[in-house]
Amino acid sequence: MSEPTPAASSSAAPETPDYDALTRDIAEVPAVEVIVTVAVNLMSAAAVKLGLTEEGDAHKDLDEARKLIHALAGLLDGSATEISSFHAAPLRDGLKSLQLAFREASLVPDEPGQGPGEKYTGAIYG
Repeated sequence: MSEPTPAASSSAAPETPDYDALTRDIAEVPAVEVIVTVAVNLMSAAAVKLGLTEEGDAHKDLDEARKLIHALAGLLDGSATEISSFHAAPLRDGLKSLQLAFREASLVPDEPGQGPGEKYTGAIYG
């Protein structure tokens, strides 16, 4: 009796994503939901980079946090007229909290109006 060859034992192709189904799924999602989801992901990533998670400073990287906060502020500024205040208000509150946490975590604070995202939100004092 012969042993199966390695090629024969791994003949099953890896499963590929069903791109048609994924396209249909994304087509059914309202734009507001996509915008809010992206904003929440940016907020979560920024919180991690600010060291605000259970792991604390393990993933702290203020340069990365600055980029994420700036991107979040730009997204919220650009989509302000497209999403209702029901969605926008908590996102703006979260953004402000991240901006204040960034200012607090910085050894050398930015001048007012020069912090991450402040070009979109105005100066954050804290």
